[in-house]
Amino acid sequence: MTDKLQKSSEGAPPEDTPPVSKESAFSGPPEAIKAIPVRHYGRWVSAVIVVALLALLVNAFANGDIQWHAVSDSLFDSTVIAGAGRTLLISILAMLLGVVLGVVLAVMRLSKNPVTSTIAWLYIWFFRGTPVYVQLLMWFNLALIFPVLNLGPIYKDEMVDVMTPFMAALLGLGLNEAAYMAEICRAGLLAVDEGQTEAAHALGMSHGKTLRRIVIPQAMRVIVPPTGNEFINMLKTSSLVYVVTYNELLRSTSVIGSSSYAVMELLFVASIWYLVMTSIFSVFQYYLERYYARGSSRSLPPTVFQKIRANLFGSSRRTA
Repeated sequence: MTDKLQKSSEGAPPEDTPPVSKESAFSGPPEAIKAIPVRHYGRWVSAVIVVALLALLVNAFANGDIQWHAVSDSLFDSTVIAGAGRTLLISILAMLLGVVLGVVLAVMRLSKNPVTSTIAWLYIWFFRGTPVYVQLLMWFNLALIFPVLNLGPIYKDEMVDVMTPFMAALLGLGLNEAAYMAEICRAGLLAVDEGQTEAAHALGMSHGKTLRRIVIPQAMRVIVPPTGNEFINMLKTSSLVYVVTYNELLRSTSVIGSSSYAVMELLFVASIWYLVMTSIFSVFQYYLERYYARGSSRSLPPTVFQKIRANLFGSSRRTA
């Protein structure tokens, strides 16, 4: 019996020796994984094609019969700058008219009164269904239908004197824009939950006060982005008022181009000014959308300077 105990004690591992684990049995660092990236040959081919087409386009403009010095000389011409100012003025005034009238039409569309809702629907149907170009011509030639504008004791004058190119451009652009703004405002008002209106009415608020303080501030989050797009589109659509002889940017550059035989060069000048104005107002639109997103987003989208700072400091941290 004693011999058996001695043999078993001799065959057993000592108490101080730690047990051998499976991980320690495989000594040495693990082999590095050789990841082979997927090769996207189509991307390289498409990039080469796009770059080649871009080079051909640049070469065509560089070797074309274009007097590039005329573009730089006319870019800050006083006539061109005045035309750009008139374009900006008619766009802002027409947009203000469209927004105010659009809100009224949207409320009329949502009204339970069948007369007001039908009138608003007919207005939107007509002005959205006819081209802006035709509407401008109709306003400019309104004297053929109403030779005299007679408002009784308030105002009376010849329609030719009343319907100036500026007035025709303002009414043509503003009333047409009101039809589109009515649908945008209606979509924003419908986006607000009905429980908000019911809670306001339960607190004793009237319908008008509920619209001003509860519904419209929340609807602005939906209304602002398409409204900004409409204003940028208005800046470009204002070139159509050329037909009513309003001296805006396109007409100013066209007059200079026809007199100096630099038609294409002055069209480039007009395009540059349109791009500058639309770019500036695109920045304004971004910050306005960011302002009205405060109550709906946990984190606001970063501004341009925040993006630049994040990219600079982010790259420096990654390098470190």
